[in-house]
Amino acid sequence: MTVAATPSVTLASALWPAGEGTKLFRLAALAVAGSLLLTLSAKVQVPFYPVPMTMQSFAVLVIGMAYGWRLGAATVLLYLAEGAAGLPVFAGTPEKGIGIPYMMGPTGGYLLGFLVAAAAVGWLAERGWDRNVPLAVSAMVIGTVLLFIPGVAWLAVLFGFSKAIDVGVTPFILASVVKLALAAAVMPLAWTLLGRAKT
Repeated sequence: MTVAATPSVTLASALWPAGEGTKLFRLAALAVAGSLLLTLSAKVQVPFYPVPMTMQSFAVLVIGMAYGWRLGAATVLLYLAEGAAGLPVFAGTPEKGIGIPYMMGPTGGYLLGFLVAAAAVGWLAERGWDRNVPLAVSAMVIGTVLLFIPGVAWLAVLFGFSKAIDVGVTPFILASVVKLALAAAVMPLAWTLLGRAKT
């Protein structure tokens, strides 16, 4: 398994090439659309075992891969800035609080993990890891692990390591595997459909 030395075209660039004079508009539109998708994914809960799941980590990984690392990270930063400003964009808001106090709560580490994961899978996608299922799965595994590391680390600061694993990892393992597999399948499929549309 090798990483291509030079970046390749992202899915977003293939679907919406940057035209002369439209680059800033395109980037802004994609970032806003991505932040809206992240908000929607935080609000939708899917019945699952042992706890209901949101589709937010799925959205983070797909946005990172589709946008590339710079735009993917910028989109997550925009989303985090919206939340920091007090907009109810996070899961459980406004019921569980809003703004900086919410971000310093138990889920704060995962919010940072969103940024790290989106940048990482975006960087890998720029090197072709989104074009076939084995590489896409590998990229999504890396992104998921990077998403969990700051989340669990922050929970460990608040509650201790054992509790962090019990509440921050164990209940979400099965859901993470499902979302990871779904995200890994979506990107190569999108490239395949795009290739067929252009023939």
